Amino acid sequence: MEEKKKIVVSGIRSTGNLHLGNYFGALRNFVRMQDDYDTRYFIADLHALTTNPDPKALHESVKAVLAEYIAAGLDPEKNTIYVQSDVPEISEMYLLLNMHVGIGELMRTASFKDKARKALGLSGDGEEIEKDIIGNSSNNGRVNAGLLTYPTLMAVDILIHKADFVPVGKDQEQHLELTRRFARRFNSFYGVDYFGEPVNFNFGSAAIKVPGLDGSGKMGKSEGNCLYLADDEKTLRKKVMRAVTDEGPKEPNQPVSQPVENLFTLMELASKPEVVAHYRDAYADCSIRYGDMKKQLAADLETIVAPIRQRILDIRDNDEYLSKVVAQGAERARAYAADTLRDVREIMGIRKI
Repeated sequence: MEEKKKIVVSGIRSTGNLHLGNYFGALRNFVRMQDDYDTRYFIADLHALTTNPDPKALHESVKAVLAEYIAAGLDPEKNTIYVQSDVPEISEMYLLLNMHVGIGELMRTASFKDKARKALGLSGDGEEIEKDIIGNSSNNGRVNAGLLTYPTLMAVDILIHKADFVPVGKDQEQHLELTRRFARRFNSFYGVDYFGEPVNFNFGSAAIKVPGLDGSGKMGKSEGNCLYLADDEKTLRKKVMRAVTDEGPKEPNQPVSQPVENLFTLMELASKPEVVAHYRDAYADCSIRYGDMKKQLAADLETIVAPIRQRILDIRDNDEYLSKVVAQGAERARAYAADTLRDVREIMGIRKI
């Protein structure tokens, strides 16, 4: 009897084209997992609604992410690839699970605080964001409830499949911990052993935080510091050459500044070890030339991106093919989700008279 494969679930928000942060932080591992695991990957268009996108832009983003999933190496025959909103069972279970989630624990999540500050136009990192959100501020901004309950929806994305593994980046680890907490709470409240506790899985390596080109933080669409998988060679090179650095080391073995360390992090992801070692040594003895380093980095990144870009161009306008892929994925995903939702309704007492 063939051993049942472990279930892997993950998704990426449809808020525009995918970038190298998505690739190194998630997609690369998605592809590695597809032969040995029961892999289920979705396009998170419901999550994308928290930023109130233009409807046409949202639809185009879903198509773009789907094409980029496949171009990066995800085989629709080996994976369940679907659009989140094509599985209505997710939305119903989202409502049900929210009955066991506290407002306070949601408001304390780091990502919610960061996004709420941006929505309200606030600066700083104070802990009193709650007062500004509930109206004790003169600011006229608004924080939508979907942003607050984002971790619940993420938990449902995972638990509705009863996933074993969830490959996520470093910035999503707190949300995954909340998913485990919600699973324990559900089991405890109803006296059942229904949900397991999924864990992050990156083939034994630490979760990756891919830096942007602006000298701080992670690579992200909202930060405008991305290298996109769909960028042409000229655009990619130009972005890398404009990356923030510093005035260069003044004495041997001095600490590396954050902007330059970001470039080294990208180089460690894209370049051969001996190339990284060469530039590390050059920094240590003050002989480094940032222009040369950037040219090398751009060339190594182009080697990775070029074949993906070509596949994107080959399939992104093939609506018939893309529609077939998501229809097939939705059928599979709904079958899994319907079983879980039926059980959850029964456990919670939502039964027919």
